Formats: sequence, C-alpha cells, structure tokens
Amino acid sequence: MGGMDVEGGIARKLWHKFRSESVFVNYTPFFVCLAAGNLNADAFLHYLSQDVHLLNAFANAYKLAEECADDEEDKKAIRKLRKHVKDKLKSHDSRVREWGFELPEESTSTNATAKYTDFLLATATGRIEGEKVPGKIATPFEKTKVAAYTLGAIAPCMRLFAFINKEIQALLDPNDSSHIYKKWIDHYCSQNFEAYAFRIEELLDTLSISLTGEELDVIEKLYHQSMRLEVDFFSSQPIIQEAVVPLSRMLDPAAGGQLTIFCDFDLTCTAFDSSAILAELAIITMQKAEPDGPETQLAQMSLADLRSTWDALSTQYTEEFEQCVESITPTETVKSFSYEGLCEALQQFADFEKKANSRVVQSGVLKGLNQEDIKRAGQSLILQDGCKWFFNKIMKVENPTAAVHILSYCWCGDLIRSAFSSGDLKALNVHSNELACEESITTGEITKKLESPMEKLQAFNNILNSRGNDCQHLTVYIGGSVGDLLCLLEADIGIVMGSSPSLRRLGEQFGVSFVPLFSGLVVKQREVVEVGSSTWKKLSGTLYTVSSWDEIHAFILGS
Repeated sequence: MGGMDVEGGIARKLWHKFRSESVFVNYTPFFVCLAAGNLNADAFLHYLSQDVHLLNAFANAYKLAEECADDEEDKKAIRKLRKHVKDKLKSHDSRVREWGFELPEESTSTNATAKYTDFLLATATGRIEGEKVPGKIATPFEKTKVAAYTLGAIAPCMRLFAFINKEIQALLDPNDSSHIYKKWIDHYCSQNFEAYAFRIEELLDTLSISLTGEELDVIEKLYHQSMRLEVDFFSSQPIIQEAVVPLSRMLDPAAGGQLTIFCDFDLTCTAFDSSAILAELAIITMQKAEPDGPETQLAQMSLADLRSTWDALSTQYTEEFEQCVESITPTETVKSFSYEGLCEALQQFADFEKKANSRVVQSGVLKGLNQEDIKRAGQSLILQDGCKWFFNKIMKVENPTAAVHILSYCWCGDLIRSAFSSGDLKALNVHSNELACEESITTGEITKKLESPMEKLQAFNNILNSRGNDCQHLTVYIGGSVGDLLCLLEADIGIVMGSSPSLRRLGEQFGVSFVPLFSGLVVKQREVVEVGSSTWKKLSGTLYTVSSWDEIHAFILGS
C-alpha cells in the first residue's frame, strides 16, 4: 500500500497517530457536562440542530464519493453508508423524542459547523489544497482517489464518537435511570454504531490500497484536519452553565484571580532521569579528553572507572530507594487519609536522598563538565509529548494570570533552564540544585537547595506566601515521584503524571485516593448542580492521574 505498512490498515494507523486530539473533545465543557448528566437541555438541543447540518454534509459527501468510485463493490459499500445516514436523518426527530427532547425549528449553521461541512464537501468534489482534481475531466483513477480522500475526511468523526461515548459510558451506573443523556450515550456505544464506524474504516483501507505514498500523505492531512475541525465543533458549542473545564476560565483576572502551576521535571517533563543525562555527558567529556600516545591506557582505565562508578551509584540508589520506600510504607492501610503520618514517613526518605547526593559528590563523577556542554545537552533534551506545547501556551501574554514554577531534585538548574530556553519558556521559574563551577567547569560539588520532599514543600510554600493573600488563587502541582507527594497533596489540585508504583503504593497506604482526571472532573461537575458550585480543596487526600500532557492541557486551557 504505497509508502505505508498495511498491517492494521491506514484507518487504524491514522486513528492511533491522531488519537490524542480526542482528549481535547473529551475535556470540552459540552462532554464533561453531558457525562455528568447536567448539560443544559438548550445546549444539547443546539448541538442536535448543528448535527443535522453535519449529517446532511456526510450524506452529500457519500453521494459524490459513490460517483467517484470505479469498482462496483466499492460503490455498493458507499451507497450503504449513505443509506445509513439518510435513515438516521429520517428517524432523527423520532429518536430525539425517544431520548426525551424536542428538536428546535430549522437552524442556521454556526461558524464551526460551516467550516466542517465546507471542508467535507470541498474534499468530496476534489478541491483539496495542493491536490486539485477537476471532477468532470478526471480519469477514473483520479476519481477513485477522490473517493479515498472523502472517506479519509469522514472516518475520524465516527471513530471519535464511538471512542468518547465509550469513555463516558464506563463512568455511568448502568442502573441509574436519572441520567437524562444515558440513552443517547448508549446509542453511540451500541454494536450497530461500532459496526458502522468499522465499515467506513474498512472501506477507507480498501480505497487506499493502490495509492502512492504521496497520496496517502494527503489522506493523513485530511484525517488530521477532520479531527481538528471536530475539536473546534465541540469546543464552540455554547454552554450557558458553570463548567469545571477549562480550569483557567474559572478564575476572574479582573478580581485578581491567579493560577500558579508547579511542576516536577524528571520523569514528569522528561522521559529520562536527568542524572542519566549528566552521566552520559561525563563519559563523553572523558572520551574527548583522552590523550594520544603512551598514556592512552591510563585514560581508558579512568574512563572505565568513571563508567563503573556511575553504574555502582545508580544501582545502589535504585536498591536503597526500594528498601527505603518499603521501610516507610505501613503494612496496614490507614482507615482515613493521614497527612501527618505521611509527613513523618517521608522524613526518613529525606535522609536517604541526602546520603545519595553526598555519595555522588564524594565520587567526583560530576567534576570537569563544561557549562556550555550542559546547556547544549539541555537544549537537545526531548521532553514528553505535549509538555513544551502546554507551557508555551500558558506562558503566552493572553494568560497573564498564570505563573509557572519548576521544582526539581535535578542536580543542575542550567540543564532545566536550557531545556526550556526557546520562545516564551525563558520566563519559567526554575527551583533546583546547581552544579558548582569554576571558570565554567564543574568542581564536582552540588549546591544543594532541594533534596527532600520537605524542602520541595518549603519552596512551594515560600512561593505561595510571596504572592500575598488578597486575591483568588488556585494552585496546581504536576508530579510523578515519591518526592512530590507532599506538594501534590498541598496544592488545590494535585495531578500525577505517569504511573510510579512506589508513589501509588505509599500514597494508598496513607489513605490517598488516585482518581483518573476525566472521571474526577465528571464528579466535580455533578457537585456544581448539587452544591451550587465546585471548589477545589487542598489536603483533600485525592490526587488525579493522567497519562499524557494533552490531558493536562485540555483540562487547564481547553483546546
């Protein structure tokens, strides 16, 4: 199949590649309120009225795709898909009434709906940017290509719908009849709808078989564009009620509202621990310094020593870390959240971290590194997907109410600063240890500032105290290791990135609850109706888990 491996087909590959976009749809006020069962009925009816415009566009796009297909089997398959949409349009009124809603009179398309429908029809008539295929004089093959392009523009919408509704259905009590949108959700989670989404993907795979790598690239662009238009469509649905997303909108800048985001660095922003990066840098520096001639053997010995010292330090740290966590974890889970107990346990953890750092200094492995090399290593550091994008967005001038602080055990603040040295990220505040230097070369000493959970918490509190108390503040802490536990719990919202088993086990033994962020937001949204408002409270004992930076971005900033 052109330039793409056929295993799983192009439709599956593209869904996996762009699936992260689904997070931005899932976390819209529309879907969070809908999942909570308290989406305003007018907002839902407005959505349904716009959905009619989309369904008509799908039906028209299928009609044009059928005319373009040159194989009778393909034509028949497209005809069936079109019939499904036409039947849905016919039964739309009765089905909506069955769900308990009355459809509004004919409506005009909103800007986001019009952009989506225009895109579908432009694709189906061959008017694709950089890929114009004149309908009347096109060869049969060129027309077949347009049919494939059209299916590429339609497929993500159906897969996205099936996926998001399954995510929501998993949060609902099957016996709860009070959820007014349950029938609607169930419809999109049905085997019939799943089969419909699958048939579209199957046909896209079939129509793509004879395409070149370049043409498959066009399908990829169309698929992605369709996902983005879907995000815009749901983000722009008017919501006339208080919603817990996006978080930044809950703060009123005019009333002095401020959002302060705190974030760990190693394994939260990065995929690797920064000590491993500094170890690699030390070894490269040593290799470069090897002299030629008779002393080479001696230089190789010292390089071998350096490698084995790093390995020994790393192994000892890992073993003692496990032993320490084991020794401070109570054998029995406490009956309710015990912050005091956790603080006491983590005092011992502080001693372990300080001893480990002292061993590194005594070993001399951090001696002789060039500051410029460290900065270059930081600049080439690959951060987790979506991390830089999120920080870039939040540091933009349009978010003057947000402040960002990185709190890290990293031995070298320069490494962090250079990792965030591009664009608006220079304004990030970095709080970490530093490598002592003489004339730009490290001495092997660490200027120790943050070595324990308590010191992290102290830095966290110092920053908050320096802001004053005369305005509405909201704090978010993003972290992923045991050293972050106290800050995670002290913040209004603690978000756990990744899945550190030691953090989870220790937290659970002291009564901490770990809740997936999306389901936590749905519960919060229910509170808005039940209590009249939703407030975030520090030391609640609940932490929210995420698997990507896209979730954090969608929750805090929206799309």
